[in-house]
Amino acid sequence: MTQATAIIVGASSLLSREIAKQLADEGVELALLAQDPQSLIEFSQSLPTKVQVFPLQIDEPQAVIASLNAVWQTLGGAHLVLVNTGLTHYDPELPWQPEQDIITVNVQGFSAICNTAFRLFRDQGYGQLAAINSIAGLRGGPSVAYHASKAFAQNYLEGLSMHAQRLKLPITITDIQLGMLDKAAMQQNRLWLSPPTVVAQQVIKAMKAGKRKAYVTKRWRLVAWLTKALPEFVYNTRYWKTKEQKKAERAAKKDSKS
Repeated sequence: MTQATAIIVGASSLLSREIAKQLADEGVELALLAQDPQSLIEFSQSLPTKVQVFPLQIDEPQAVIASLNAVWQTLGGAHLVLVNTGLTHYDPELPWQPEQDIITVNVQGFSAICNTAFRLFRDQGYGQLAAINSIAGLRGGPSVAYHASKAFAQNYLEGLSMHAQRLKLPITITDIQLGMLDKAAMQQNRLWLSPPTVVAQQVIKAMKAGKRKAYVTKRWRLVAWLTKALPEFVYNTRYWKTKEQKKAERAAKKDSKS
């Protein structure tokens, strides 16, 4: 197989589309898996390389396994499988159903994809499995199941990397530790919120370099270091506020003093 081929699992997000676009511009043939494949038809037709679109049932692990196996057979193998799936939710009441949904998608669905991809690469003899993960997995957080699921993903990828080394196979496992861009967006913080094109460029650069773990964008490495270094009594008091909330609090304090 000489033509570079990549499978993107969870291809409907803005970041996945930008990664697909940049890979296609480099001549990589693509297979895009998404829960709503019809939403990708027009996008796929705009790309300069051969692109195929397939359905994805991320909340049904057995269906995910069957889908990835079928796509692999259709392509005749692949050089790269990039996983960008994930569900998040926050409710201070902690209802169980959203927690269960996150576990189903982020733990069961994720591991089913990665396990299947690894097995296919093992049989092929080479390949790269990369996953868009999050520094949210470094510690627990208010979105309890989400933070825990990202810690699971981090350890699962590390285990697969160790297994590839034991098998002495050239299978690269790349864990893309994405910064908390949703929180940066909520705060309207331009310092930490990078354009999707820049994020995609750094993801692709990390994959090309065969990195075991990469922080994207690079400045989030500092946040990750601080997150791990903070003692629990300090870490547990942190919470995010929008600029509007901070402004309202300052105004309230000023009114109370007058």
